[in-house]
Amino acid sequence: MASGVHKHSYTVTCASSFRDAVEGLAGRRKVNVGDLARSVMLVVPKETIEVQPDPGEPVPGDRETVILKSGPSEGRPWRRKPRLQVRMSPGLAIPFIRKALALALAMEKGDLAVRLDDPAKPVEPPPEMVIEKARHVEEVERLRAIIGVLSFEPLNEGVRSREEALHVLGFPPTARPDDKTLRAKFRMLATIHHPDSDHGNHQRMSQLNAAIDILRRGAA
Repeated sequence: MASGVHKHSYTVTCASSFRDAVEGLAGRRKVNVGDLARSVMLVVPKETIEVQPDPGEPVPGDRETVILKSGPSEGRPWRRKPRLQVRMSPGLAIPFIRKALALALAMEKGDLAVRLDDPAKPVEPPPEMVIEKARHVEEVERLRAIIGVLSFEPLNEGVRSREEALHVLGFPPTARPDDKTLRAKFRMLATIHHPDSDHGNHQRMSQLNAAIDILRRGAA
């Protein structure tokens, strides 16, 4: 059954050595050049192909001689750039096709390989990632321990006096902090003790809120 996909004929200019290598690979695999490019495009992400180096156009002295077969100059020799004729889906850029063909050559040489992972098999993280995660967990636990030692012990009866409010916010009992100092200290402690933080504690946060309320009312 005929395919409904319209094919476009591309003239892919390239170095003669590149052309010969691509045509040689296609011959060994018993496919055409378009099949080689399509195979790469099917298994390699477009983004990966695009970032590959472009083999590029032929240098000025790299030309091939062909005999014209039609037109007023029929039978005359013509010097032109080496090229590959490729029939593929429309809308592709010539450099993109060259890059795909260069990847096909690199794969045959063993310079590159496509790895197909078993989706049912869990992917093991690299050892350095495992070590880094362990260090991160250890550091978090160390910080939790430090915060636990340095933080105030929640008051059993809650915050009921100005002195207790100062204690909760880390001020001595005779301190007279102004509103700016109170707000700065509260924000710093709330960042640590808020229940949504890594080291949060609901009871301490509740007593911080109570303490700032008492001290603000007293300063009013």
